Amino acid sequence: MALTDEAIVKIKDMITSGELRPGDRLPKEADLAARLGLSRNSLREAVKALTLVNVLDVRHGDGTYVTSLDSAHLLDALSFMVDLHQDDSVLQFFEVRRLLEPGVAALAAVRISREQLAELRLLTSDLTADAAIDDLVANDLRFHRGIAEASGNAVVCSLLDGISGATQRARIWRGVTQAGAVERTLAEHTAILDAIEANDTDAARAWMTAHISGVETWLRKAR
Repeated sequence: MALTDEAIVKIKDMITSGELRPGDRLPKEADLAARLGLSRNSLREAVKALTLVNVLDVRHGDGTYVTSLDSAHLLDALSFMVDLHQDDSVLQFFEVRRLLEPGVAALAAVRISREQLAELRLLTSDLTADAAIDDLVANDLRFHRGIAEASGNAVVCSLLDGISGATQRARIWRGVTQAGAVERTLAEHTAILDAIEANDTDAARAWMTAHISGVETWLRKAR
């Protein structure tokens, strides 16, 4: 079992056993990590995941609390899990991205302007290894939008805007649960951009295929 998964299970057990009740505040991070035999990093990632599905509520400057856990509050989280685990449409959107975006990257490799290249370089430099998941996903969306714009094809830009929005939640969940997601995304973005800057259409196509396929493969395994 992955360390983050183990941490999630242990916190869940504290809640289901009644040790932590709705509205209760979790012990301080260092104390809870020591008590559960976990690293603080694993505990932190588990808290992020449980916050995403509305089980925990992080109140900055105050602490982390168990939510009310009532059915209305958890409804959004249930819909989220149904989308990921039972609805093949998310995977179909990733398939469409995998079919389209490598060709878009290849077009960008021969059409990109110096100004567009400079803007994309700024995006890659803005993303650091300790970036928050929301920042990672927002950066990723802007990066792919920028490459689509560099292709010079307005129709492609419109298509990818809709498709990228449909896969956003899956990318957030991957960022929360998969170790090294930020570093991997940064390395892949840099490789794609290096290929585009070199006007290497084959390399741009290959790196973009690998980038999209990585998320798609993770999602298939997570279902």
